[in-house]
Amino acid sequence: MREYAATFAFDEQHQAAPGLVHGGLVGAALDEACGLLATWYRFPSVTARFSIRFLRPVHINRTLAISARLADDRGRRLDIAGELRDGDELLADAKGSFVHVPLEHFLRTPEGRAASDFWREQLDAATDSP
Repeated sequence: MREYAATFAFDEQHQAAPGLVHGGLVGAALDEACGLLATWYRFPSVTARFSIRFLRPVHINRTLAISARLADDRGRRLDIAGELRDGDELLADAKGSFVHVPLEHFLRTPEGRAASDFWREQLDAATDSP
């Protein structure tokens, strides 16, 4: 998979100024879209560098299109470009570098080990059932 696209809407709880989405949430949405693509392309991957260009205000309660595409594959490093649009209008774009890391990277924390144990139990139960 080299591209990702989805639609969604921000609502009242995402406002910074009346009727407008907080810029941090716009950035988080773009990072999520780009990060999902990176992880689907090369599992698992984490954000190494990320920049956003805010071009237009983002309004709440509008169906928005978010997309990401693989711009370059450099082994462990993936460069991904993202866009947020309201119809044909480009509201924000982003460029990110994502790095493939070993799965053990996430297992170093108690939460990571707990998630691993949970999924291992789920997989074991699924393979044991008829």
